[in-house]
Amino acid sequence: MLAIDMIWDPSKGLDLGFFTLHYYSVMWIVAFLLGLQIMKRIYKHEGQSNESLDSLFIYAVVGIMLGARLGHVIFYQSELITEDFFSIFLPFKFKGGFEFTGFMGLASHGAAIAMIISMYLYNKKVLKKTVLWILDRVVVPVASGAVFVRLGNFINSEIIGKPTGSDFGVTFKQLGEDFARHPAQLYEAISYIFVFLALWYFYWKTKKSEQEGFLFGLFLVLLWTVRFFVEFVKEAQNPERADWLLNTGQLLSIPLILVGLYFMFVYKPKTKVS
Repeated sequence: MLAIDMIWDPSKGLDLGFFTLHYYSVMWIVAFLLGLQIMKRIYKHEGQSNESLDSLFIYAVVGIMLGARLGHVIFYQSELITEDFFSIFLPFKFKGGFEFTGFMGLASHGAAIAMIISMYLYNKKVLKKTVLWILDRVVVPVASGAVFVRLGNFINSEIIGKPTGSDFGVTFKQLGEDFARHPAQLYEAISYIFVFLALWYFYWKTKKSEQEGFLFGLFLVLLWTVRFFVEFVKEAQNPERADWLLNTGQLLSIPLILVGLYFMFVYKPKTKVS
Protein backbone atom coordinates (compact mmCIF):
# COMPACT_ATOMS: atom_id res chain seq x y z
CA MET A 1 0.00 0.00 0.00
CA LEU A 2 1.07 3.58 -0.55
CA ALA A 3 2.31 5.41 2.50
CA ILE A 4 0.42 8.42 3.77
CA ASP A 5 2.04 11.63 2.50
CA MET A 6 4.70 9.82 0.48
CA ILE A 7 7.37 12.28 -0.69
CA TRP A 8 8.54 11.53 -4.24
CA ASP A 9 11.69 13.30 -5.41
CA PRO A 10 13.91 10.96 -7.48
CA SER A 11 16.53 11.94 -10.01
CA LYS A 12 15.23 11.75 -13.57
CA GLY A 13 18.16 9.76 -14.91
CA LEU A 14 21.80 8.81 -14.90
CA ASP A 15 24.23 11.61 -15.72
CA LEU A 16 26.64 10.11 -18.27
CA GLY A 17 28.49 13.38 -18.83
CA PHE A 18 27.57 14.12 -22.42
CA PHE A 19 23.87 13.44 -21.80
CA THR A 20 21.45 12.18 -19.16
CA LEU A 21 19.99 8.70 -19.61
CA HIS A 22 16.44 9.24 -18.43
CA TYR A 23 14.83 6.48 -16.40
CA TYR A 24 11.74 7.01 -18.55
CA SER A 25 13.76 5.91 -21.59
CA VAL A 26 15.09 2.95 -19.62
CA MET A 27 11.51 1.88 -18.86
CA TRP A 28 10.70 1.91 -22.59
CA ILE A 29 13.78 -0.21 -23.29
CA VAL A 30 12.75 -2.69 -20.58
CA ALA A 31 9.23 -2.79 -22.02
CA PHE A 32 10.47 -3.66 -25.51
CA LEU A 33 13.05 -6.23 -24.35
CA LEU A 34 10.58 -7.99 -22.05
CA GLY A 35 8.01 -7.91 -24.83
CA LEU A 36 10.51 -9.51 -27.19
CA GLN A 37 11.06 -12.40 -24.76
CA ILE A 38 7.32 -12.92 -24.30
CA MET A 39 6.75 -12.86 -28.05
CA LYS A 40 9.66 -15.25 -28.61
CA ARG A 41 7.90 -17.81 -26.41
CA ILE A 42 4.59 -17.27 -28.23
CA TYR A 43 6.23 -17.56 -31.65
CA LYS A 44 7.99 -20.77 -30.63
CA HIS A 45 4.63 -22.16 -29.51
CA GLU A 46 3.10 -21.12 -32.86
CA GLY A 47 5.96 -22.55 -34.93
CA GLN A 48 7.03 -19.18 -36.34
CA SER A 49 10.61 -18.47 -37.40
CA ASN A 50 13.16 -16.28 -35.62
CA GLU A 51 13.47 -14.19 -38.79
CA SER A 52 9.79 -13.25 -38.65
CA LEU A 53 10.22 -12.40 -34.96
CA ASP A 54 13.13 -10.08 -35.72
CA SER A 55 11.01 -8.27 -38.31
CA LEU A 56 8.13 -8.03 -35.85
CA PHE A 57 10.38 -6.34 -33.29
CA ILE A 58 11.48 -3.71 -35.80
CA TYR A 59 7.95 -2.99 -36.99
CA ALA A 60 6.69 -2.79 -33.39
CA VAL A 61 9.42 -0.47 -32.10
CA VAL A 62 9.28 1.95 -35.01
CA GLY A 63 5.49 1.92 -35.29
CA ILE A 64 4.68 2.27 -31.59
CA MET A 65 7.28 4.96 -30.88
CA LEU A 66 6.34 7.01 -33.94
CA GLY A 67 2.63 6.63 -33.29
CA ALA A 68 2.97 7.49 -29.60
CA ARG A 69 4.89 10.65 -30.42
CA LEU A 70 2.56 11.79 -33.20
CA GLY A 71 -0.43 10.97 -31.01
CA HIS A 72 0.87 13.24 -28.26
CA VAL A 73 1.49 16.08 -30.69
CA ILE A 74 -1.87 15.78 -32.43
CA PHE A 75 -4.00 15.29 -29.32
CA TYR A 76 -2.15 17.31 -26.68
CA GLN A 77 0.65 19.55 -28.04
CA SER A 78 -0.18 20.56 -31.61
CA GLU A 79 1.73 23.84 -31.22
CA LEU A 80 4.97 21.90 -31.76
CA ILE A 81 4.09 21.58 -35.44
CA THR A 82 4.71 25.30 -35.94
CA GLU A 83 6.94 26.16 -32.96
CA ASP A 84 9.48 23.30 -32.83
CA PHE A 85 8.74 20.90 -35.68
CA PHE A 86 11.93 18.80 -35.63
CA SER A 87 11.52 18.06 -31.91
CA ILE A 88 8.51 15.95 -32.89
CA PHE A 89 10.74 13.30 -34.47
CA LEU A 90 14.10 13.84 -32.76
CA PRO A 91 15.10 13.41 -29.08
CA PHE A 92 16.06 17.08 -28.90
CA LYS A 93 14.36 20.41 -28.43
CA PHE A 94 15.48 23.38 -30.48
CA LYS A 95 13.20 26.17 -29.28
CA GLY A 96 14.88 28.25 -26.58
CA GLY A 97 18.23 26.53 -27.07
CA PHE A 98 19.42 23.10 -28.19
CA GLU A 99 18.86 20.39 -25.55
CA PHE A 100 18.79 16.58 -25.48
CA THR A 101 15.42 15.56 -24.04
CA GLY A 102 15.02 11.93 -25.02
CA PHE A 103 11.70 10.84 -26.49
CA MET A 104 9.31 12.54 -24.09
CA GLY A 105 5.67 13.32 -24.74
CA LEU A 106 4.20 10.00 -25.89
CA ALA A 107 0.47 9.24 -26.08
CA SER A 108 -0.88 5.73 -25.55
CA HIS A 109 -3.82 6.31 -27.90
CA GLY A 110 -1.41 7.17 -30.70
CA ALA A 111 0.64 4.08 -29.86
CA ALA A 112 -2.46 1.87 -30.04
CA ILE A 113 -3.47 3.18 -33.46
CA ALA A 114 0.11 2.87 -34.74
CA MET A 115 0.37 -0.67 -33.39
CA ILE A 116 -2.61 -1.73 -35.50
CA ILE A 117 -1.20 -0.04 -38.62
CA SER A 118 2.32 -1.44 -38.13
CA MET A 119 0.98 -4.95 -37.51
CA TYR A 120 -1.10 -4.68 -40.69
CA LEU A 121 2.04 -3.78 -42.66
CA TYR A 122 4.07 -6.48 -40.91
CA ASN A 123 1.49 -9.12 -41.69
CA LYS A 124 1.23 -8.01 -45.31
CA LYS A 125 5.00 -7.90 -45.90
CA VAL A 126 6.27 -10.71 -43.66
CA LEU A 127 3.78 -12.94 -41.82
CA LYS A 128 1.06 -13.32 -44.48
CA LYS A 129 -1.62 -14.71 -42.15
CA THR A 130 -4.30 -12.27 -41.01
CA VAL A 131 -3.76 -9.01 -39.19
CA LEU A 132 -5.99 -10.23 -36.34
CA TRP A 133 -3.81 -13.33 -35.91
CA ILE A 134 -0.80 -11.19 -35.05
CA LEU A 135 -2.82 -8.64 -33.06
CA ASP A 136 -4.27 -11.42 -30.89
CA ARG A 137 -0.73 -12.37 -29.91
CA VAL A 138 1.16 -9.09 -29.83
CA VAL A 139 -1.27 -7.55 -27.31
CA VAL A 140 0.13 -9.88 -24.63
CA PRO A 141 3.60 -8.27 -24.55
CA VAL A 142 2.11 -4.83 -25.25
CA ALA A 143 0.09 -5.10 -22.03
CA SER A 144 3.24 -5.93 -20.07
CA GLY A 145 5.04 -3.01 -21.67
CA ALA A 146 2.30 -0.60 -20.59
CA VAL A 147 3.21 -1.34 -16.96
CA PHE A 148 6.77 -0.07 -17.41
CA VAL A 149 5.73 2.97 -19.44
CA ARG A 150 3.52 4.15 -16.59
CA LEU A 151 6.30 3.47 -14.08
CA GLY A 152 8.47 5.72 -16.23
CA ASN A 153 5.81 8.42 -16.05
CA PHE A 154 5.80 8.09 -12.25
CA ILE A 155 9.58 8.46 -12.09
CA ASN A 156 9.29 11.58 -14.28
CA SER A 157 6.52 13.04 -12.09
CA GLU A 158 4.35 13.42 -15.19
CA ILE A 159 0.77 12.49 -16.08
CA ILE A 160 0.00 13.25 -12.46
CA GLY A 161 -3.20 12.75 -10.54
CA LYS A 162 -5.45 15.36 -9.00
CA PRO A 163 -4.89 16.56 -5.42
CA THR A 164 -6.36 14.11 -2.91
CA GLY A 165 -7.42 16.84 -0.49
CA SER A 166 -5.93 14.77 2.34
CA ASP A 167 -2.61 13.42 3.57
CA PHE A 168 -3.07 10.25 1.54
CA GLY A 169 -1.19 10.16 -1.77
CA VAL A 170 2.13 11.24 -3.18
CA THR A 171 3.79 14.65 -2.97
CA PHE A 172 5.73 15.30 -6.19
CA LYS A 173 8.60 17.47 -5.01
CA GLN A 174 9.98 17.89 -8.54
CA LEU A 175 6.89 19.96 -9.30
CA GLY A 176 7.62 22.27 -6.37
CA GLU A 177 4.51 21.10 -4.53
CA ASP A 178 3.84 20.39 -0.85
CA PHE A 179 0.49 18.59 -1.11
CA ALA A 180 -0.52 15.02 -1.92
CA ARG A 181 -1.84 13.90 -5.30
CA HIS A 182 -3.33 10.66 -6.55
CA PRO A 183 -0.47 8.54 -7.99
CA ALA A 184 -2.49 7.99 -11.16
CA GLN A 185 0.52 6.50 -12.93
CA LEU A 186 0.75 3.73 -10.31
CA TYR A 187 -2.99 3.11 -10.45
CA GLU A 188 -2.61 2.43 -14.16
CA ALA A 189 0.60 0.41 -13.85
CA ILE A 190 -0.91 -1.92 -11.23
CA SER A 191 -4.10 -2.30 -13.27
CA TYR A 192 -2.12 -3.15 -16.40
CA ILE A 193 -0.44 -6.01 -14.54
CA PHE A 194 -3.88 -7.60 -14.25
CA VAL A 195 -4.63 -6.85 -17.91
CA PHE A 196 -1.43 -8.68 -18.85
CA LEU A 197 -2.23 -11.63 -16.56
CA ALA A 198 -5.73 -11.92 -18.05
CA LEU A 199 -4.38 -12.01 -21.60
CA TRP A 200 -1.65 -14.45 -20.60
CA TYR A 201 -4.24 -16.75 -19.02
CA PHE A 202 -6.63 -16.68 -21.98
CA TYR A 203 -3.81 -17.32 -24.45
CA TRP A 204 -2.07 -20.19 -22.63
CA LYS A 205 -4.88 -21.78 -20.59
CA THR A 206 -7.90 -21.55 -22.89
CA LYS A 207 -8.71 -21.96 -26.57
CA LYS A 208 -9.65 -18.29 -26.98
CA SER A 209 -6.53 -17.71 -29.07
CA GLU A 210 -8.28 -19.79 -31.72
CA GLN A 211 -11.23 -17.35 -31.76
CA GLU A 212 -9.82 -14.75 -34.11
CA GLY A 213 -10.06 -11.24 -32.70
CA PHE A 214 -11.03 -12.24 -29.16
CA LEU A 215 -7.72 -11.51 -27.41
CA PHE A 216 -7.29 -8.27 -29.34
CA GLY A 217 -10.80 -7.25 -28.32
CA LEU A 218 -10.21 -8.25 -24.69
CA PHE A 219 -7.06 -6.13 -24.65
CA LEU A 220 -8.90 -3.09 -25.97
CA VAL A 221 -11.76 -3.47 -23.50
CA LEU A 222 -9.61 -4.03 -20.42
CA LEU A 223 -6.84 -1.53 -21.10
CA TRP A 224 -9.03 1.36 -22.22
CA THR A 225 -11.59 0.74 -19.47
CA VAL A 226 -8.75 1.13 -16.98
CA ARG A 227 -7.64 4.29 -18.74
CA PHE A 228 -11.21 5.67 -18.80
CA PHE A 229 -11.72 5.36 -15.04
CA VAL A 230 -8.22 6.45 -14.00
CA GLU A 231 -8.78 9.66 -15.97
CA PHE A 232 -11.29 10.74 -13.30
CA VAL A 233 -8.43 11.21 -10.81
CA LYS A 234 -5.87 12.43 -13.36
CA GLU A 235 -5.05 16.03 -14.17
CA ALA A 236 -6.18 16.96 -17.68
CA GLN A 237 -3.28 16.92 -20.14
CA ASN A 238 -5.06 19.39 -22.38
CA PRO A 239 -6.08 22.36 -20.18
CA GLU A 240 -8.28 23.84 -22.91
CA ARG A 241 -10.55 20.78 -22.61
CA ALA A 242 -10.41 20.38 -18.84
CA ASP A 243 -13.97 21.67 -18.34
CA TRP A 244 -15.54 19.06 -20.60
CA LEU A 245 -17.67 16.35 -18.96
CA LEU A 246 -15.16 13.81 -20.26
CA ASN A 247 -11.54 14.68 -20.99
CA THR A 248 -9.60 13.92 -24.16
CA GLY A 249 -8.24 10.61 -22.86
CA GLN A 250 -11.73 9.37 -22.00
CA LEU A 251 -13.26 10.48 -25.29
CA LEU A 252 -10.52 8.64 -27.18
CA SER A 253 -10.96 5.52 -25.03
CA ILE A 254 -14.68 5.01 -25.68
CA PRO A 255 -14.44 4.05 -29.39
CA LEU A 256 -11.55 1.69 -28.63
CA ILE A 257 -13.65 -0.06 -25.96
CA LEU A 258 -16.54 -0.41 -28.42
CA VAL A 259 -14.21 -1.85 -31.08
CA GLY A 260 -12.95 -4.32 -28.49
CA LEU A 261 -16.49 -5.47 -27.61
CA TYR A 262 -17.20 -5.93 -31.30
CA PHE A 263 -14.22 -8.25 -31.79
CA MET A 264 -15.00 -10.20 -28.63
CA PHE A 265 -18.70 -10.86 -29.20
CA VAL A 266 -19.77 -9.92 -32.74
CA TYR A 267 -16.94 -10.40 -35.22
CA LYS A 268 -16.92 -13.61 -37.25
CA PRO A 269 -13.91 -14.34 -39.50
CA LYS A 270 -14.75 -15.00 -43.12
CA THR A 271 -12.10 -17.68 -43.49
CA LYS A 272 -10.39 -20.01 -41.04
CA VAL A 273 -6.83 -19.07 -40.06
CA SER A 274 -4.35 -21.49 -41.60
